[in-house]
Amino acid sequence: MLIGLLTAVVASICYGTGSVLQAVGSRKSARREAAAGLTTQHGGPSLSSTAKAAMTWEFIVGTVLDFVGFGLGALAARMLPLFLSQTVISANLVVTAVLSVRMLGIRLTRAEWTSIGVVCSALVLLATAAGAEGGGHTPIATHWWLLAVSLLLMVGGTVVVRLLGARAAILAGLLSGLGFGALGVGVRVLNGVDPFDPGALLTDPALYAVLVAGVGGMYLHTVALQIGSVNGATAALVVGETVLPGMIGVLWLGDASRPGFAWLAVVGFVLAVAGAVAVAWFGEPEGGPSPAVANEPGELARIG
Repeated sequence: MLIGLLTAVVASICYGTGSVLQAVGSRKSARREAAAGLTTQHGGPSLSSTAKAAMTWEFIVGTVLDFVGFGLGALAARMLPLFLSQTVISANLVVTAVLSVRMLGIRLTRAEWTSIGVVCSALVLLATAAGAEGGGHTPIATHWWLLAVSLLLMVGGTVVVRLLGARAAILAGLLSGLGFGALGVGVRVLNGVDPFDPGALLTDPALYAVLVAGVGGMYLHTVALQIGSVNGATAALVVGETVLPGMIGVLWLGDASRPGFAWLAVVGFVLAVAGAVAVAWFGEPEGGPSPAVANEPGELARIG
């Protein structure tokens, strides 16, 4: 349990730092593209803007940290109950918020700091209440369903986000979180990992669900960072990344709390999600506006 917790914490730090670095690269690119008039007709970032954001050094370093976080998060998902591993990893919101003060020049309000404190306290409750993780043995049909749902969320979500344009920041963050949540579930149920069997691994639909959900989630997160508050988008991601996987872990994969501590696990989980939603709600006014309108001197000073 302790090794799993430490693994999840380090993954959270990697993800949080990577998010802020990606935000720096994404926003700089989005502003250059907006100044050149290269946004979509709905006010959102163009594919060119998203591609150029991925070529900045900040975004590249952030992506490397994301891959490190992914590896550690995958390991944690197999060592801890999903309601604990996903919630600890999603606490990268705290890292993101604190680093945003320094790197993005964002000033956090007292309400945001209070919400962050609630998230941290909730994680302590969850860690105290968590029991052993369940098994990952599920029928192969479940793996196919996971792949189908991942494709629907990522492909369909991308279309909707592009149609909504500048209004889709929170939705893009939520969809990216659902993608990362599907990734966590896929890692838990993946065949051919222990013991290692390349044939079983490569023929498992869950492997491709992990790839689709991971790539789609990263793309949608990049879009969310371009068009909205970094804290708001990340908080929406937290909700998508924790709630559904946590429920799946308890209802279908056998995750459980310590005997007599189920109430504490529920309280901790609800507080963690509520704290993340509060950060999204209170943090949105501080977030950057859409690239099409983010040309005020104060906004540029905070980013540049």
